[in-house]
Order: sequence, then C-alpha cells, then structure tokens
Amino acid sequence: MTNTENFALYKQFEKINSVKPEYYTQYDVKRGLRNADGTGVIAGVTNISDVHGFVMRDGNKCAEQGTLRYRGYDIYDLTSDPSPNKRFNFEEIVYLLLMGDLPTTAQLANFVAEIDEKRELPDGFTATMIMKETPHDVMNLLSRSLLMLYANDADAESRTPEHEIKTAMMLISRLPRIMVLSHHAQRARFHNESMVMHRFIPGQSTAETILSMLRLDRKFTAEEARMLDVLLCLHAEHGGGNNSTFTCRVLSSADTDAYSAYSGALGSLKGWRHGGANHQVLGMQKEIKEKVANWEDDGEVADYLAKLVNKQAFDNSGLIYGMGHAVYTLSDPRANICKQFAEKLAANTEYEAEFNLLQAIERLAPEVLAREKGLEKDMCANIDMYSGFVYSMMGIPESLLTPLFACSRMAGWAAHRFEEIVSGRRIIRPAYKPTRIKKRKYMPLESR
Repeated sequence: MTNTENFALYKQFEKINSVKPEYYTQYDVKRGLRNADGTGVIAGVTNISDVHGFVMRDGNKCAEQGTLRYRGYDIYDLTSDPSPNKRFNFEEIVYLLLMGDLPTTAQLANFVAEIDEKRELPDGFTATMIMKETPHDVMNLLSRSLLMLYANDADAESRTPEHEIKTAMMLISRLPRIMVLSHHAQRARFHNESMVMHRFIPGQSTAETILSMLRLDRKFTAEEARMLDVLLCLHAEHGGGNNSTFTCRVLSSADTDAYSAYSGALGSLKGWRHGGANHQVLGMQKEIKEKVANWEDDGEVADYLAKLVNKQAFDNSGLIYGMGHAVYTLSDPRANICKQFAEKLAANTEYEAEFNLLQAIERLAPEVLAREKGLEKDMCANIDMYSGFVYSMMGIPESLLTPLFACSRMAGWAAHRFEEIVSGRRIIRPAYKPTRIKKRKYMPLESR
C-alpha cells in the first residue's frame, strides 16, 4: 500500500500553493473582489435589494447608518410590528422578493396556500435520503437532499420560467421540513436520542412549522413564533454580493440546473466566513461568559476583549466575532431589529444578564480596538451578535443556526437566480493573472 504521507504535497502543502503577496499589489488584484478601501467590486446590477452602509465622497468612504431594503421597502417597515398577534411576515417577504411587489390579501392567501401545498416530500424520501448515512452537519444533508430532489423531478433540466418558479416554491416550502427531519435523524444517529418525526400541520406558517416539528411536545408561544418569523425575514435576502448569493448567480450564469445552483449556494453559506460564522460568535461569547467573572464590570469585559484582539484568547485570530461588516459601518439594521426583539424576550428572565453582557461587548469593542491596535474605524455589531442568543432563548440548537439561515435565504437565492437568467445572460468569468511567466523546459520522466 502506498504511504501517502511521503507525497511532497503533504509535507509542503503551503509552499506549493503559495503565491507571493507582492503580486496582488503588482497586478492590482482585487482580492476577494474587494477594492483597496474594502468596498466591493461592482460585478452586476440588481433590482432585488439594497444593502447600504456608507457613501463615497471625494474618493473617501464615509460612514452612514445602515439601511436594508427589499424591492425598495425598508426592512424596519416590513418587520415593525412587535406584537405576537401580528400576522407572520416571512411568506409576504418571499412573495415580495420573487414577485417584485407586496401582495394583496387575496394574492398572499393564494401564495401561502401554494407553499403549504408543496411541503409533502416524495415517498420514502425521509427513510432513504435523511435517515440513511446521516452526516454530521445538517447543511451537508440539506445539500444532498436538494440534489436528490433533482432525481425526483422529471423535468429537472428544464429552464422554463414555469419550472424555475415551481422549483423555487417547492424548495422554499420543503427545505424547513427537511432541516428539522435531518436534525432529528442526526441526534438519533450521533447522540443516541429517540427518533421523533412529527408531521407538519397544514395551515401553519413557516416559523410555526419549524417550531412545531422541532419540539417534542410541539408547543411554542406566539412570541417565539413571531421572533423566529422575524429572524427568517432578516435572513431572507442581503444583496447580490454576499458569497452564497454570488455563488448562486455564478452557477446560474453557467446555465446549470436550479438544483445545482442552489446546492452550491448552500455549500457557500456553510462556510465559516459566511453563514457558518455564527458558530464562531457563539464560541467566543461562551468563552467570555466563562472567563469574565463579573459581567457587569466594563473594565473586566474590556480586558478580555483586549486579549481577543491581541490573539491571546479564544481562537487567537485577533477578531471580536459579531463585530464589523463588509458594508455596514455605523449600524446593521438586522442587528438592531434582532436586538430589539432579544431585549423583549430576555427582560425579567434568566437571560437578561447575558443580554446585558452582549450589549457591553458591542459598546466596548470599538474602544478596545482603538486602544490596543490604534484602529480608528467605524464598527457596529452585525446580526450574528444577537441572533444566536435569540435562538438559544428559544431552545433552538446551535447545529440549526446556519440551516435556518439557509431555509430563509432560499427566497433571496431564487430571486437572484431569476434575475441572472433573465438579465445576466453572460457566464461570469473573471480573470486570474498567471505569475509563472517564463516557459519551463519539459523533461522526460526518466530524466527528472
């Protein structure tokens, strides 16, 4: 048997794959498709949403309060009513993203009925695709399940608008159900827990369906369902430049099938620098809670944040997870809305002290970075600072944070795929500059 440990690639992985850093400057490479000031390289145009956090004045990036608009509607307006008796918004926002306008009462009722009607999975799907060889990560199981739904679609290679719409609606409807079933299968296989698989209840909203299927007793409060609905709304769309949406658009530009494009977006969202970053936030927050004795002492909290930025704590990355964003500077509207609901849920409960600690981290982080690193920069909390905390208050396990994100973002991915198919019409193909310019002389095998 070959000893692969002797292959040079194992011993010299970094050396073989290293590119001299100066080349990026020499050839003016936009690393990460970012300009030198951190702004994104314009790769397209979109009518779907607007993510705004700064303005450019005389070539300088100037901070502004963040705004997020879906089809021109401000996210604050779309999620403004905090009442637990408020009708659920997620389905309405999905309609808005796909159709371009807010629905009438009749249009929304028909749309919700269509989503509800598509939740049923193919016969035997749960046993063969979800319960068999269940992987460790729900995101991978979602991706596998999505690709297997391709096999159950007789017209999977169709590119007609009718098929695109039908497929998107089906996945928006089914993905939350597949997610919960995957969670229960995973817990049974890896944690020796009982296998509990509730049927979905026709007529329930997406948020209600998730909570009803997730909980063993199927019980949840109106406040919890409303909070989950708001989080789904906040994660539904975030412009064409975020990594998973751009991945979906790149794949769609190649004229691949819908299932492949959405599966690629799932793989991107799982990444620790994208949707999977919420795990880093929770891990950091957990360590702070363990290491800081007095959560109400700003000095003690700041001291630990200093250890983080000086690479002396948590993962030694020097990052304060949950702080900062590629676009938002003074504020992230999603974080503001999430924080508002989190405060209401935590008030007068065992979680109130933890909520106050998160506020302290948000308040102190810019000061610590300025003091320790001389980094004078506008920085706000992003949605991950509070979303994991809210999920934990609802008893939603950490393993479902990114999958919930995916269930919500399916709407945004679908809207951007539709737009790319209709308006892009050109394969996305950026250039990479080769740095080994001189031709190398080929040597026969026996002469090497």
